[in-house]
Amino acid sequence: MSEATPLLTAQALCKSYQSGDRRLAVLDGLDFVMAPQESCAIVGASGSGKTTLLQILGTLDRPDSGTLLFKGRDLLALSGTSLARHRNGEIGFIFQFHHLLPEFSALENVLMPARIAGKLTTATRSRAGELLERVGLGERLHHRSGELSGGEQQRVALARALVMQPALLLADEPTGNLDAESGQKVFQLLQDLSRSQGLSVIMVTHNLELAEAMDRCLRLADGTLAPFQA
Repeated sequence: MSEATPLLTAQALCKSYQSGDRRLAVLDGLDFVMAPQESCAIVGASGSGKTTLLQILGTLDRPDSGTLLFKGRDLLALSGTSLARHRNGEIGFIFQFHHLLPEFSALENVLMPARIAGKLTTATRSRAGELLERVGLGERLHHRSGELSGGEQQRVALARALVMQPALLLADEPTGNLDAESGQKVFQLLQDLSRSQGLSVIMVTHNLELAEAMDRCLRLADGTLAPFQA
């Protein structure tokens, strides 16, 4: 991929849902271009479609129409199996709720994407341990999620999102379930780790202070994106 090639390109994305006897348009011809190693926040009112957009960009959902390219590759033309491989290898996900598996340790949770991909190697084990060290949990590798605070659990989720060395991190309200101090720590770690690993980040958030710390901030309204004006 040349430096001039966008990492992610969405063109004319449309998505609607049936609501009673009428059709509700959530995305209406939305365009979006993401550069490699760029960070972008998406803000907007509740119900404006931010999570729907993130799920489509992450291929967890499909648009009704439009184009979605990743490094110039047409994602919407891929089979379900190919899309699953794409998600596992190229995209890291972090959500408002950590979704850790309670019966596994912090280290085992971080390694779950590698286990699913059949890449549970010495290298991935080492990388998982290093990531947990970097998020301040080096001494808690073998603690189960119930033994960790909310902020610690979200840091485990961040390490899990990065263990496969993705090109893109999608974060949906990653600090929304945390107190202000823990949320700021998680956000700073997200920023630091993404920059050190050279990946792009798209973050949906209601926190305007965090949003404005990103390279770019866009507002989703009426099914389209526009630069956010404070």
